[in-house]
This record gives sequence, structure tokens and C-alpha cells, in this order.
Amino acid sequence: MVSKRLPPLISVWMLVTRVFALPIAAVASILHRRMGADPKRFSERLGRGALQSHAPVIWFHAASLGEVMQIAPLAQDLAQTENSAILVTTTTATGAAWVAREMPDAIHRFAPIDTPSAVACFLNGWSISAAIFVEGDLWPRLLSELGRRGIPRILLNARHSKTRARLPAVFSTLLMPFALVTCRSERVAEDIRALGLPAENIYVLPDLRLTVEKLKVPQDHLKELSQALGDRPMWLAASTHPADEDAILTAHQEVIKTFPDALLILAPRHPDRGPPLQKLAKTKTLVSARRSKGETLSDATQLYIADTLGELGIFFSLSPIVFLGGSFGDEGGHNPYEPAHFGAALVHGPHVKNFADAYDALHVAGAAVQVDAPEQLGPVLADLMKGGEAHGMAQAGLTFIADTQKSSATYAELITGVIRRCNSTDGAYDHR
Repeated sequence: MVSKRLPPLISVWMLVTRVFALPIAAVASILHRRMGADPKRFSERLGRGALQSHAPVIWFHAASLGEVMQIAPLAQDLAQTENSAILVTTTTATGAAWVAREMPDAIHRFAPIDTPSAVACFLNGWSISAAIFVEGDLWPRLLSELGRRGIPRILLNARHSKTRARLPAVFSTLLMPFALVTCRSERVAEDIRALGLPAENIYVLPDLRLTVEKLKVPQDHLKELSQALGDRPMWLAASTHPADEDAILTAHQEVIKTFPDALLILAPRHPDRGPPLQKLAKTKTLVSARRSKGETLSDATQLYIADTLGELGIFFSLSPIVFLGGSFGDEGGHNPYEPAHFGAALVHGPHVKNFADAYDALHVAGAAVQVDAPEQLGPVLADLMKGGEAHGMAQAGLTFIADTQKSSATYAELITGVIRRCNSTDGAYDHR
């Protein structure tokens, strides 16, 4: 990055982050506190907090919860094959909490801000054998310094990006020296190749999110709910937002016309939606019960509001049909692989831009169906509940997951190859 003429935007970024390093740090401190992160850990954003040991680490950077959840199986594989510690950085406090809970053997630090002193302090503190970025969150100064030190850079699970398309010169400069870029679809690979990256460094691999383990299912709670449900026809609306909810309850009214004893389990994305959902149900004359209040699920219950955390795996296990929320509003959808892991027929609205490749793959597999307008949801659900189509979709989803879930091994092999080639050639991947 220092030996070539930089695009103006990157040059400006380098200047601003050097001249205004102190104000940037002050703003970062405010944001750190606002997200609920431990104030004592803010020094990590200034690059501090390295361990005393200088043993090699494989560094994963995953900006937030959605990215960091993808890496656990892969990180475990690499820790064993390379006999290295795993360092994980995140930007958000939710990502940090997930690492602490689900990856107890990994070292977590908050990512350094992209100022000269923070970047230098961070890289001086760790013996990094590879820097692995999940989906993106690429910072110019950090990437430049990694190149100067001969540390190989890897981008995993690259997705389509409108920003990358608008700023090709910037992203060509950032990505050109990457030793490995894995893309979740051929379309993304074409975008990356168009930036001028060597074709031999670009791979199309199954979406890394497919390697994530199934959500946990407490068996005692599953048995209790299964007994309460009996053989009633039912469907689940999961990870819903306010823009989805009226359409969902109206759809259930339609379903009840065909299946009078049908039950809807509604699991909102945010549990505090429980009270307003119960009020909305009352306006639609639906008999409801809230799980968070311990209200009884009886034969008369038409709507069971699952306003709790950590139990979505239970409801996926019970539901043959799942409508995944965030797809009627502007949230951009949620991860469709989660219900597919449980063998559920997937239904969703039209707005799924955050997971477009995942939904496309499940449609091709025959495991998902899209409803283009809220008023179509009820009839589609009733049709799925009438015949055997839902079962066929569920089996298609399970087959798709099984066929592609072993991709973690391929990821690990490629990363291991980069690390070993770089070590054997003393920084061969430093193209800067």
C-alpha cells in the first residue's frame, strides 16, 4: 500500500487517521460505552491487551455477532491442525459475549481502531501467522501494516457488496494482496476477479454459515412442549419484527379457517415485543399465551408467543413450517440455514438482501418458498399444511445442509496451505 499510488479516498483516510488520532479515540471511547462494553476493556481498541506469550496465533476478525458465529468450527479445526492459539477480535459487545460463551478456548480482544499507534501496538503485541477477515470490515491502515510485516491476509465468505461495486479502485487496492479470498457464490467471485485479483487466489466455497452447528435444544423443555402440542397442525414465525407481525397474525386467521385447531408459535427477534404482540392478538380475537410469563399452552391457545431467549432451537424442532421474519420490512432478512438444519419448510417475504445468496441456494434446492406480499402468506401456509409439499421441502433442506456442511474441512485446508507456504517462503504473500 505504501509503494504504490493510493486511491484518493485511501490517501485521505491515512491522513485523517494520523492527524486526528486522538479525537477518533475519544469518539471510539464513547461508542464503546454506549454499546454496553466493559469500560476497562477500551484499552484493547487502542491495541493493548496482548498476552505475555509470543506463541503464534491465528487471528480471526469478525465485526459483529453474525460474522463471529460462523467461525467456531473452523477455528477449532485450525487450532488442532496448526497447534496455534486462536485470537478473535470483534467490534461489538454482542460479538464479544458470544465468543466468551461459545469459544472459551479462544482469546478475545476488541478490534483496534485504525490509527497508527493502535494498529502498531496491536500487531507488536501478537505473533500473528495469518490475519483472517470474515466477510469484510477491512481497514486500510491495518491492511497496509499487515502487508509491511509480511503477514498473509485472508478474506472468508465474501458476499456481494454495492459499496465494493461503487468503489472498485479502493477495494482493488485493499484486496489485491490477499493470499486467499473465498466467495459464497460464483457471482461474488466474478466481482472479485473484476477487481484484478489473481484468479488462483479466489475460491467459490459453500457459505461458511453452513458449517455452524445446529442451535441447542434443551431436551426436557422440548419434551414438555411436544406433549402440550400433541398432533395439532402448527407453524412457526421466527425472528419477527414489527413490520412482519400484523401480516403474520392475519395469515394465521386465514389458516384457522381451514385448520380450526391450528397453532402459531411466534418468536419475536426481540423478546420485549411480547406485550405489544399480545395486545395485537387481542384485536384480532386470537387466544394467546406468553411463554415468558409461564402462561399455559392449552388446546384453546391459538397463538403462543415465545418471548424468550435461547430457545429458538426448541421451536425449530417442533415446527414443520417456518416463516422467517425480517423479510417484510427493511431488516434484510435473517439466516435461513438455522431452520433448514432442523428440517423445516421455509417461507419468507421478499426483502432478504442480507442473505440473498443463502435464500437463492435454498430455492434452487427446493427447500424454500417466497411470498411477495403479506396477503399471500395465509393461503401459502394453508396450502403447505394441506398436502405433502412441506415434507418434501423439509427433506430438500436437510439434504442441502448435509451435502454442503463438510466445507469447514476445505476452508481449513486452504488456510493451512497459505500459512505453511508463507512460512516456507518468508513472507511470500507480501505484495505491497
